[in-house]
Amino acid sequence: MADRKDNSRSGRSNATAERADAFKRATVGAVRALGGRATAEVTFQSGPIPPAGALTGEHVRLPQPALQLPEADIRRLRGAADAAALQLRHHSQAIHDSARPDPGEARVAYDVLEQARVESVGARYMAGVAANLRDRLEQDYRDSGHDRAETVDQLPVQVALGLLARERLSGEPVPASMRGIADKWRDHLGPAARRALDDMAATQDDQTAFARAARRLLVACDLIEGEAEIEDSPEGDDTAPSDEADEEPGEAPEKPQQQDEDGTGQEEDETGLQPQMAQGAGTGEEDSDESETGTASGSDQAGGPRSGDDQDTPDPALTYHAYTTAFDEEVGAEDLCDADELSRLRQQLDQQLVSLQGVVARLANRLQRRLLAQQTRAWEFDLEEGILDAGRLSRVVVNPTLSLSYKHERDTDFRDTVVTLLIDNSGSMRGRPISVAAMCGDIMARTLERCAVKVEVLGFTTRAWKGGQSRERWVANGKPRNPGRLNDLRHIVYKGADMPWRRARKNLGLMLREGLLKENIDGEALLWAWRRLQGRPESRKILMVISDGAPVDDSTLSVNPGSYLETHLREVIAQIEGRSAIELVAIGIGHDVTRYYRRAVTITDAEELGGTMMQKLSELFDEKAAAGRRRVA
Repeated sequence: MADRKDNSRSGRSNATAERADAFKRATVGAVRALGGRATAEVTFQSGPIPPAGALTGEHVRLPQPALQLPEADIRRLRGAADAAALQLRHHSQAIHDSARPDPGEARVAYDVLEQARVESVGARYMAGVAANLRDRLEQDYRDSGHDRAETVDQLPVQVALGLLARERLSGEPVPASMRGIADKWRDHLGPAARRALDDMAATQDDQTAFARAARRLLVACDLIEGEAEIEDSPEGDDTAPSDEADEEPGEAPEKPQQQDEDGTGQEEDETGLQPQMAQGAGTGEEDSDESETGTASGSDQAGGPRSGDDQDTPDPALTYHAYTTAFDEEVGAEDLCDADELSRLRQQLDQQLVSLQGVVARLANRLQRRLLAQQTRAWEFDLEEGILDAGRLSRVVVNPTLSLSYKHERDTDFRDTVVTLLIDNSGSMRGRPISVAAMCGDIMARTLERCAVKVEVLGFTTRAWKGGQSRERWVANGKPRNPGRLNDLRHIVYKGADMPWRRARKNLGLMLREGLLKENIDGEALLWAWRRLQGRPESRKILMVISDGAPVDDSTLSVNPGSYLETHLREVIAQIEGRSAIELVAIGIGHDVTRYYRRAVTITDAEELGGTMMQKLSELFDEKAAAGRRRVA
């Protein structure tokens, strides 16, 4: 009877998961079709996603819905997906950056006004899209408490300007819950601001002219000084959005290229893995107080490229550092919960392992046979001492003056190898991806341990959403400019390289613990894993990263340039791949990691993870074995 109940419960759970996956696949297809970008990368991530951070190049981040797909989550996801898709189709990042203000209220308001323009233009002839956007806005106002604002001071200026701009651009009334405060803000605006709103409505189909009008509105509201001249560049014209039918859906925006160029330029000034990077983390607070800058990278800089003198001096806003490391922690999995809970989580993992174990175990056995085959075939011949080579005795029989020939079994390279598995423990991995990652890590550790290969399993996340104690200290210190990384890191050791698998097996169940998975700051996690590997005595070191998205920490990105974490990740990867003997390989789950890592593969379904891990490891060991055979020959 109990078995039937468990099977029934498992069947309902699988049906729910399949329904959620089907809904997300349909959402991804809708984003690509509506956005006119067939190659757009769409990922789902837990936690709040600010509108300005929902789109980076062609990478769209959407909120992760609950597995049961409640109606509220469906409405929020549909609205967020439509907003991102319209930004893909009707937004030019080059034009937007040409007049973007410095970080602060002005920049946030400027981004909000552009998003209002994009949604107004895109939803003009699509009633369903307009309804989705309207539902999402109303839900956002309720969730943030803005609908309870009673005075002008209680509603942030960027929210108020976005509210009035949407009304003016689309011609639709503001939501009923916001009408009272909207009337007060409308009366609060002066004549210059009202004229700027009218100009924005008249020029909403021309992003360049709209950006000028938006700057005038910010000037009228005393958010910036003077008016910026927006340069009409060929680059901006080429990337300007168009509603014409001959628009190429696969045309990529300019933003990613500019970020790549900036990242390359920074590698010459910053040493990444060298001691100077560590010094930057210690001096970040002083640098951020001394300099006030409003640029994220070359592509985010208003007023064109920097002069040569400016390029020689690193911009504090671009130099990665942590505001404080006082609240970071490196902790063993067994220290994060008691033994009873670890045992319960391990049982839960074992239950899920049953469905995957057959396929992955076969692949693991195949990998093990390959490694053991290398062990028996690696010989050195024609030696002066060792094991008598019976195959060459015929030469001595023919000519007794010849000396005997000996052979020696060469130590296999893989026996002097350590493999580190670094797993993304962010909220977007919740559900099936983190379960599969834990199961594959478990099977891989057992397999390689049988072959005398050391395995280390690490995880990375943050201790809190929205910054934790680091952000609280920053707020208490007066919110200085350019604070750098603004969250508390949590780096977890599930299995040390010298720890036997039997002692670490319970620890891997911790990945299933509710509330563990939060934000992901990949650059520092990769640096942490690299440093641990550097201290190992083995001659060959392999670092395998499993991730499902770009670095995301809303606390850090809300007060730093939008590419702050991603640029740092690129720098760390470049240093490891270019100046380190460690072999780095990455697997992306539903996320194209090939744009970061030289040796990488992307999978679309978490179920492919086990096979892909074993395949990449087999390739690495086969490459080494082939190189060893060439040296012997």
